[in-house]
Amino acid sequence: MALRSNHYELAFEAWLRSQRRPYVAVNERRRPLAAGRSLKSMDFIVYASFGPHLLVDIKGRRFPRPGESGHAWESWATMDDVDCLLEWERCFGADFRAAFVFAYDVPPRPDDGEGECWEFRGRQYTFYAVLVSEYLEVMRRRSPKWETVSLPAAEFRRLRRPAAQLLS
Repeated sequence: MALRSNHYELAFEAWLRSQRRPYVAVNERRRPLAAGRSLKSMDFIVYASFGPHLLVDIKGRRFPRPGESGHAWESWATMDDVDCLLEWERCFGADFRAAFVFAYDVPPRPDDGEGECWEFRGRQYTFYAVLVSEYLEVMRRRSPKWETVSLPAAEFRRLRRPAAQLLS
């Protein structure tokens, strides 16, 4: 098992275990060589019940608390994230799909229809997945300096799925 200190990754891993979902946590200490170049690793390889298995990169985001400013459903990633995950998808073959899982640390709230919450170590999380191939089609440049991209809010709402749905 990979050593993890990122609470978003730890929460997702605990959620996978609670779902009895087979997975491999990837050791991210070194960028492996694949397809003739150094690639950023995914965080997890998750085996689906039916359909393609997932190559998952966790994108942890803190949801604004009441009274705080900020965007609620941040969906940004780096171009390196997008490029490397798509290359991994090609390397693994037709039975695998690359996906971002946006893990939101959300404030305690009543059920508002915005997704199932998972409690882990005193925090609540909700996990939404977006296939990287779909993300690529509608992403917009966020910061040229930082080489980041994101989805317009309406596109994110359209493409995101609860992680459990993508794995069933």
